[in-house]
Amino acid sequence: MESLGVLSVLATACVLGVVMSQTTLSPAVTITTVSANMSSAAPSTTALSCSGLNTSTCAACAPGSYYDNETLLCSCCPEAGLCVLPGACLLCVQGFYQPLAGQQGCLPCLSGFYSNSTGSPFCQPCPTGSYSSNTGSASCTACAPGFYTSLQNSTSCNPCPQGTYCNSSSCTQCRVCPAGSEALQTASKECTPCRPGMHKPAHQTMCQICSSGFYQIHWGQENCDLCPEKHTHTHTHTHSLYCQSPDVNPIQCPTDAFCPEGSTVPGYCMETFFRKAGETCELSPVTIALLVIGGGVGLLFIIILVLRRRRDNDSELSLARTPLLRKDRPPGRFYGIPCDAEPVYAGW
Repeated sequence: MESLGVLSVLATACVLGVVMSQTTLSPAVTITTVSANMSSAAPSTTALSCSGLNTSTCAACAPGSYYDNETLLCSCCPEAGLCVLPGACLLCVQGFYQPLAGQQGCLPCLSGFYSNSTGSPFCQPCPTGSYSSNTGSASCTACAPGFYTSLQNSTSCNPCPQGTYCNSSSCTQCRVCPAGSEALQTASKECTPCRPGMHKPAHQTMCQICSSGFYQIHWGQENCDLCPEKHTHTHTHTHSLYCQSPDVNPIQCPTDAFCPEGSTVPGYCMETFFRKAGETCELSPVTIALLVIGGGVGLLFIIILVLRRRRDNDSELSLARTPLLRKDRPPGRFYGIPCDAEPVYAGW
């Protein structure tokens, strides 16, 4: 009976040691410390050891926690990674995790992942618009204005391309500048309006110079204006215009020139030979006189050429007939008598 009393005292001391290790004792407390404390409570001189505890209840530390051999309730278990009570297992701190049971340490979260709670069995990926460039992160960093990331578990943010912008943090994508504005640099936080002489429709990313014959004198415009053909100067008079530069007002067309719609320079009639008459060019008096004189000279030249040709033809015909007119007949003979001899009568 006396031995049973000693065992009950030892069991009570073991339970008290467990409670004290969970409340006031540090992880470095050993079983000998518990024995020393219990020696004053019970008149026993037997030293308490791990063999005196019921180690059949030892279990592995759950995922998200780890065991420490310096902890009383872990050092008494026969196998590594096991503790008498789950409360003896140490939880992984923020930024670390442990997916397996019965491990002696925790693993740091990889870049692009984080853990913001203790005892995590896994790490979470950084959401879109944020990143984590270091291991063991307890949180993710939001992308700064002008940067973005559309992927999870990003390790960095990308600068907004040229022509796009982001004016807030945690951007998941950059926006195209509105019509009439552009972003000349990458990582832009805002857009700048197109300057005069340029324009940008909504579907384009950069401002474009106005086409030939168009102009724009205002900032931040979506389209350019066609250089007009007519401009009312007074209530009764209109003037043609031309656009010498896309970023200045149309210029009044000179009175002796033409400026159709979309003109970039005035058009003039050929000086001396033509002159402006309304909306067209007409022959000048000098040109008409020259045409008349030129026409008369040309006609006279043709007449002379025809007469000379006819005279040449007559000369050639006369030369062809000359041998026939001057042909000499040879003296003829008839029975030894010349053909031109006078007939002689024999008298009968």
